Amino acid sequence: MNKKQKKMLWRIIASAVILIIANMIPSNGVLIWVRMVFCLVSYLLIGYDILKKAFRGILNGRIFDENFLMAVATIGAIALGIYEQKGDYNEAVAVMLFYQTGELFQGIAVGKSRKNISALMNIRPDYANIEENGVLKRVDPSEITVGSIIVVQPGEKIPLDGIVESGLSSINTSALTGESLPKEVVEGSEVISGCVNISGVLKIRTTKEFGESTVSKILKLVEESGSRKSKSENFISKFAKVYTPFVCASALLLAVLPPVIRLISGNTAEWQEWIYRALIFLVISCPCALVVSIPLGFFAGIGGAGKAGILIKGSNYLETLSKTKIVVFDKTGTLTQGVFEVKSVHHNVIDEKKLIEYAAFAECASSHPISKSLQRAYGKEIDRSRVKNIEEISGHGIVADVDETRVAAGNEKLMKMLGIDCNSCHSTGTIIHIALNGEYAGHIVISDIEKPNSKKAVSALKKAGIDKTVMLTGDAKKVAEKVAADIGIDEVHSELLPADKVSAVERLIAEKSEKSKLAFVGDGINDAPVLSRADIGIAMGAMGSDAAIEAADVVLMDDDPMKISLGIKISKKCLGIVYQNIVFSLVVKFAALLLGALGIANMWIAIIADVGVMVVAILNAIRCLKAPK
Repeated sequence: MNKKQKKMLWRIIASAVILIIANMIPSNGVLIWVRMVFCLVSYLLIGYDILKKAFRGILNGRIFDENFLMAVATIGAIALGIYEQKGDYNEAVAVMLFYQTGELFQGIAVGKSRKNISALMNIRPDYANIEENGVLKRVDPSEITVGSIIVVQPGEKIPLDGIVESGLSSINTSALTGESLPKEVVEGSEVISGCVNISGVLKIRTTKEFGESTVSKILKLVEESGSRKSKSENFISKFAKVYTPFVCASALLLAVLPPVIRLISGNTAEWQEWIYRALIFLVISCPCALVVSIPLGFFAGIGGAGKAGILIKGSNYLETLSKTKIVVFDKTGTLTQGVFEVKSVHHNVIDEKKLIEYAAFAECASSHPISKSLQRAYGKEIDRSRVKNIEEISGHGIVADVDETRVAAGNEKLMKMLGIDCNSCHSTGTIIHIALNGEYAGHIVISDIEKPNSKKAVSALKKAGIDKTVMLTGDAKKVAEKVAADIGIDEVHSELLPADKVSAVERLIAEKSEKSKLAFVGDGINDAPVLSRADIGIAMGAMGSDAAIEAADVVLMDDDPMKISLGIKISKKCLGIVYQNIVFSLVVKFAALLLGALGIANMWIAIIADVGVMVVAILNAIRCLKAPK
């Protein structure tokens, strides 16, 4: 509990003690007034902030809220107690006591769920170490430029994204990925900001500025997640705006209309009885359970997902995720590791190493995994001055001048576009055809590796209620079909351009039912348009592109496809709990309102119907914090 919550706890205890003392005082003679004073002290001690909020709300034109309802109902109950001169003010004080107890429960619950999200906030690095004349100097991470060498000692957070220049260590990625096992890093390993260095000293060459680093983007997403409300939350907000004035008007009519009718019919008015019923009606009508528990349920769900390494950008996306029936995957970097290796060279008319050299130089400006694999196979530093007139043809490949030789490197479509005959390949993998000065020079076979969990992930999705899985890729048909068959994908579309992927997703959206939702999972910059077009976009966050993470609605912090089914399970559990709270609150509320209007329910039943339901709903909402297995 924080300081404010501890103060509230002491107020509750003190108010309860004073109320008990008041009830020990006889309610006769002059002592009845002493008893009243004790009750009023107890009431003001526990309810002064509610009265203050209600008064401010009236001044600001926000009359119809829970504070107004509580204030009117309890002050009315006290007024009735004074009128009757029985010295019984227990109901009025009890309403405030139980209401504040419910609010305390709410505060503790919100704090608990907030801890999971604030754990992400703790990844913010405070400083970066740079070495000057053999001495480490602490500087603000925002001052570090791309390409700088920073030193991260054991126990320190990695402040910026980069590549390990020297050193061997284990890093703790749990704050980002939810993965408890440390990750081993060596020279050449990519590391992301927010992770904690465990053992050895690391020297890291930065690849991004602080504002563009992984940790900064995550913090921004976390801060914005609360602003995107679900349909359920919007419904409750609109409901409360209509509901509260309605019940206030109903309570007023209940207090006035029956006595007037009785007077007209020649009976006694019984004002006291009907005013009492109206006050009970007001206490019961307070929509606290709905207004508090629904947002809390979504907040707890987002917090629970964050703890599991799944960053959901808002409760509206959590709601959409629960309705997902079709999951569409990108292949490279999503279902496969995106770690490509040159496997073989076929039909080469020049030396194999020379052919790879031409291909590596032509692809030197690209950050695509295929290009990186060619550069690794070349094994030497690329002299960019040898390359001129680089032209990237989307979905086809690259044309460039290398040492006065016109090099074309790409797929069969590129060769066809250039009017060059090429040889097909029997091998499974990505085939890079090479042409030199308009003449075919051979092709290079590059293979990707499936992620260990991809097959399990697809199987888990089907168990989670997904009707269809689809794979969209720009890769060759043979490669795509082999990967899809190995993993268990239902439908596969290959040799697609980025625009073709968007068209394919739009076709799938048009074919599905209106209630079911489509999710797209990708990681590359070319996936950004599709992520935006899908009902819900899911991006790989560890090594995925900035554009993909920005365009996505859900980010998987450890790039593990198994987290997709977990995210769906979390969302379904959360929505189930939210709907339980809505139905339970409304049923109990309207039943109690009817009993109050009929004079069957007293103030104690009203308290249970209001505060009791709120506490039960809050405790139920807290269950969203725990991710399902």
